[in-house]
Amino acid sequence: MIDLSAERRRRLTHRAVPALAALALISGAAGMVVGAGTSSAAERTAQSFTQAWERQDYRAMYALLDDASRRAYSASEFRRAYRDTAATATVRRVDAGEPGGEHGDAVTVPIVLHTRVFGRVRGELNLPVKSERVTWGPLLAFPGLRPGEGLSRRSVPARRATLLSRDGKVLARGQVDNRTSPLEAIVGSIAGTLAPEETEEERRALYAQGFPRDWPVGQNGLEEAFESRLAGRPGGELLTGRRVLARARARRSEPVRTTIDSRLQEAAVIALAGRFGGVAALDPRNGEIRALAGIAFSAPQPPGSTFKIVTTAAALEAGAVKPSTEFPVASAATIDGVELENANGEYCGGTFRNSFAHSCNSVFAPLGVEIGAAALVDAAERFGWNGEPTVPGEVSSTLPPAAEIRTPLEVASTAIGQFRTLATPLQMASVAQTIAARGVRRLPTLSLGDATRSERVVKRRIARTIESLMLDVVAYGTGTAAALPGVKVAGKTGTAELEDTRDPETGETKPSDPSNTDAWFAAYAPAGHPKIAVAVMLVRAGAGGATAAPAARVVLDAAL
Repeated sequence: MIDLSAERRRRLTHRAVPALAALALISGAAGMVVGAGTSSAAERTAQSFTQAWERQDYRAMYALLDDASRRAYSASEFRRAYRDTAATATVRRVDAGEPGGEHGDAVTVPIVLHTRVFGRVRGELNLPVKSERVTWGPLLAFPGLRPGEGLSRRSVPARRATLLSRDGKVLARGQVDNRTSPLEAIVGSIAGTLAPEETEEERRALYAQGFPRDWPVGQNGLEEAFESRLAGRPGGELLTGRRVLARARARRSEPVRTTIDSRLQEAAVIALAGRFGGVAALDPRNGEIRALAGIAFSAPQPPGSTFKIVTTAAALEAGAVKPSTEFPVASAATIDGVELENANGEYCGGTFRNSFAHSCNSVFAPLGVEIGAAALVDAAERFGWNGEPTVPGEVSSTLPPAAEIRTPLEVASTAIGQFRTLATPLQMASVAQTIAARGVRRLPTLSLGDATRSERVVKRRIARTIESLMLDVVAYGTGTAAALPGVKVAGKTGTAELEDTRDPETGETKPSDPSNTDAWFAAYAPAGHPKIAVAVMLVRAGAGGATAAPAARVVLDAAL
């Protein structure tokens, strides 16, 4: 135990008193500094208001207004004032600084507006605050506005960029009111048109990007797909009353080079031959789109028997068939008391290989029932059905969820590409591309050189089996009209009925009517070393093997 003498304790206490006094002085000074930095109630209100502005939380801003301001301006009028000024100035983001002190009944807050067209626009917001409430008027929707002033803009759009094919040919050039091309024979099928936006919402969005509200933009084709790159960055002047607050020069974009091959595009136009339908061609190695003609990606139709590629993939995965599996030779399959006939009521069947080559509904309809709706939908969605569009302007290919394919007849009809199954030529070209690439789907793209996303859809061995079946279609089956000398073409025909062919009174099937069917053909070549995948759809044009396959042959031949 340590024992201190009374004298020593007295000396230590005596020395500690000045130190404690000094510490008290330091603490008091710190408190004075902290107290001096405390913001006022008005400054805190101003900060809450401008921080809500940063978040575009107009409800929170409006809640801070005084009663008189709320009586004068409704919440929708308040919100519209901020949205209108943001659109005029092309504001992307608001940064509010620390309140700079009170000046009478107003608190000054520095504001930086980050805009699409004019860069950073700086200003001071003098915010009237009294009793922790903001007295608001429309001048406060933009910093620096004076009484009698409004915010306005003079827009100067850039000259539209030139649109090029993959091989450097001009597809469109010139300003929006005079787009021209030396390739007049093909540009109408792919370049697209320009026109002002139709809806008020679309026009408002265009204005917020810095363009006049009625400025023509791409409405379809490549002009729509590459709108943001072709339009460039607009310039102009930002005005507060007569004062010029900011200026910017319009910036024209570099020429946009697409994946379209002008030679193949011409072949697609020739193949379509003025008929209502669509043609799509892809590079199987990377998913780049080489040609799009007609309604190639904008008007999905029942794909008919081309969908049997998907059904076959699902059946092979389920172990339900092998190429050598035997099936009865028949002219139709009866599902739920309804006959689903083969084309023209012909008899076919035998091995699964032969059934695929001759597109036997009598085999595929009951096979679809066997594997079930869930397996069919799962396989289709992996191939791209019900997915997000991969190309601007594309309309998705769809089929119902499995829960909505309820009856055996609905399942059987789905398996042969009917019921509510819809596809575009671009989708069916993508299916052919997937098989050509040994089961790997490369999402279609129009942007030259862009790395496209790849997804494995089926195993390599299944893709190889389907390829061998598709080769038979062209070698001796329904697709012989697509054959090319010395080239291994893998394909699948489709003939999709558009209306019920049964007589409503007797229930018997009516005679075949070519105007009641869409003709389809999906293919790629050369098998083993594919260079092109193509799909053709001709609306109300008869059988796929008779009309679509010869059209596809034109594009295949041009590519090879």
